[in-house]
Amino acid sequence: MTSKPVIAIDGPAAAGKGTLARRIAATLELPYLDTGLLYRGVGRRVLDSDGDPSDPIAAAAAASALSPDDLTRSDLRGPAADAAAAAVAEIPAVRIALLAFQRNFAARAGAVLGGRDIGTEIFPDAPVKLFVTASLQERARRRWAELMARGVPAEFATVEQDIRARDERDLARAAAPLRPASDAVRIDTTELDAERAFQTAMEVVRNKLPRPVGAAAVKRSRP
Repeated sequence: MTSKPVIAIDGPAAAGKGTLARRIAATLELPYLDTGLLYRGVGRRVLDSDGDPSDPIAAAAAASALSPDDLTRSDLRGPAADAAAAAVAEIPAVRIALLAFQRNFAARAGAVLGGRDIGTEIFPDAPVKLFVTASLQERARRRWAELMARGVPAEFATVEQDIRARDERDLARAAAPLRPASDAVRIDTTELDAERAFQTAMEVVRNKLPRPVGAAAVKRSRP
């Protein structure tokens, strides 16, 4: 059991949980893990071997072999990687294999983890659980603006439909469906900019984290 805190940040796509998690991790001087990259890394490993990401045997083998280096690849984004990640995430054996990876990541130094089942499945006893969300239209607007900034052409309606479909898959899947933990604090970022979302989250952190763990870092984060 680590003496450092584990902060679980869950929520749907493009709600702002990644930006928030990275900033909280930097403020508290904790490691950060974007758990979505785990599934992208597994999917990419399956594609590398010319396998089918929806094949439970191939996907589970790739998950068992996943290493930290797989999370730093430059080809974890894009349509092929997106589809592969979505496929492997549906497979219970993949989630079981990645459970140990995520828990080991936080075992010694604590961590801030962003994902969709951190507070419900991976760290149900985390002292701080946030569920970050926003309206579908606002999340689509953010993702569309991100794509435009990267020079990737995209129609807003298509982006919105893609996020809606992702929500439906996340909510309906049998293995670890997207849902807030019963004790998670919900933060709706629809009307919040990044700074206001951060300050709202840090207020929760200040209330939830025991002292002296993270006390100095939490103090520094105050406006």
